[in-house]
Amino acid sequence: MNDQPSLPQTLLAALRELIAQGRQRALRAVDTVQVQTCWEIGRHIVEFEQGGEHRAAYGKKLLSSLAENLTREFGKGFDASNLRYMRLFYQAFPMCDALRHELSWTHYRTLLRVESAEARQWYMNEAAAQNWSSRALERQIGTLYYERLLLSEDKPALAAEADAKLHALKQAPREFIRDPVMLEFLGFPGSGKLLESTLEQALMDKLQAFLLELGKGFAFVARQQRISTESKDFYIDLVFYNYLLKCFVLIDLKTHELTHQDIGQMDMYVRMYDELKRGPDDNPTVGILLCEHKDHSVVRYSVLHESEQLFASKYRLILPSEEELRYEIERERAILDEAKTA
Repeated sequence: MNDQPSLPQTLLAALRELIAQGRQRALRAVDTVQVQTCWEIGRHIVEFEQGGEHRAAYGKKLLSSLAENLTREFGKGFDASNLRYMRLFYQAFPMCDALRHELSWTHYRTLLRVESAEARQWYMNEAAAQNWSSRALERQIGTLYYERLLLSEDKPALAAEADAKLHALKQAPREFIRDPVMLEFLGFPGSGKLLESTLEQALMDKLQAFLLELGKGFAFVARQQRISTESKDFYIDLVFYNYLLKCFVLIDLKTHELTHQDIGQMDMYVRMYDELKRGPDDNPTVGILLCEHKDHSVVRYSVLHESEQLFASKYRLILPSEEELRYEIERERAILDEAKTA
């Protein structure tokens, strides 16, 4: 018979939390030291290469010679490819104090793929602020997250966000709605008819990835939430709350081309939700029609036009190439510019 008293679960839980936090801080400290070391190595290489003609003789052999010697003494991590990244790292981020120490060396290697200095700075700050993993950062860069944000009509606010001055942004729904929404993580083929129920279930199965794609501040509330009038029940596909906008966000999934009937239905949902569910401290409800196709003339001549609470966004099941994404972004921008001048 065991006479030992049972452990207090509250004490055990507290100690587990302390140990987990301690290990996490230790890992972060290692990451910080590694990033600083890589930056310093890059600085020394660049300054050596810029030291005059008497050093030009090393030429292309410099990195391979360094790699051979450093690897022999310190082991893996100092091959010529990694040293080349370190040199690029210093050139891309010449101010060590401006680095975000929440990010790892893998984050910074990923950031070096971004050509635009403004975009690179934005991705760095956003990855730190949103606690993106290196894989999440890679996906956001690959889907041109920053470039899609450039479709914003509020250019001053965009510039502020690009400089990571998020506290100065006007908190407007338009700044949070992505178009197109990339759903390649669901693993569906790009062709063939897809049932709305199938799409909905897949999004629930990959909720974390979907929240990442939706953007900042989204929290899941409900699926197929019922709202009722005196005589009828209606069911909203997905409901989220955005704690930055301080409002509910309704999403209706449409696997066919967007119609006026779809728009009218979502407009009704938003109005009903405002009346039945919205709290006294909540901002007006936002509705998003997530559709496979949208006719811009339908959007233009409906309540979607210039609406601050109702939006239509396309979804893509297969990640397009960077060239295709850029073309789509430019096309969307041209449509917006045409609508402004009409």
